[in-house]
Amino acid sequence: MPNTTDIAQALIDAHENGTRITPDWDVLTRAQVLAIQSRVSAALGPVTGFKVGHAADGGPPIIAPIQSRYDVAGGGTRIVADRLGVELEIGFTLTQPLPAATLPLRPQDYFVPCIALELVDTRLTGDAATRADLKFADFQINAGLVLGPALPAWDGSDFGTQDARLGTEAQVTLDGPATVPGGSALANLALLLAHLGDHCGGLQVGQTVITGSLCGLPWFTPDAIVTGWIAGFGEVSINLQAANSASETD
Repeated sequence: MPNTTDIAQALIDAHENGTRITPDWDVLTRAQVLAIQSRVSAALGPVTGFKVGHAADGGPPIIAPIQSRYDVAGGGTRIVADRLGVELEIGFTLTQPLPAATLPLRPQDYFVPCIALELVDTRLTGDAATRADLKFADFQINAGLVLGPALPAWDGSDFGTQDARLGTEAQVTLDGPATVPGGSALANLALLLAHLGDHCGGLQVGQTVITGSLCGLPWFTPDAIVTGWIAGFGEVSINLQAANSASETD
């Protein structure tokens, strides 16, 4: 049986050292995955939010914390070693404590929607990088969050198919109507609330839930500015910079 303490420590070391690991552990159960996530998250510090996704087998959803240490301000810079995934998403930021672990009848009283970029990278390499259970344990390969404009006057209506764009000057990956996974951002938020509980501290005021990529998982290389836009929200961007470029400008 895999030792979740050892696995968690290997992932913690990978986060702290900026390295990747090639584990050959046996397949992890969902309970083991969540235990590993909890240990790693506690070691890495505060949580800025959570991601949620539908499981391929129709079972309980994929959930993962997003660590505050990887936050990037809109228009800010991320140093990239080789490439970085950037997903355009709709997020919901919690503004006051929820009365129950369910989606409120008036979500606008508790959440503010926003445009977000999820940053994607892995602490795994080799065959491990393609294993669903190990990716799940590795925060579903989340590598940060960039928040853009919010909709403070939101009336609680859902978001399904939105006009959206994502890309750089040289690489456009989305330009036109795009659909939230499952067709409903609010349904995905509700899914997270129904399954999160107190995992990694539970959802707290000020944290953001992202509801799935509008554009799949495109990868970008430095040096480039990746910009996302969703109708009604506006745009958000991140500057991807190579490590050597950053040192030359210091």
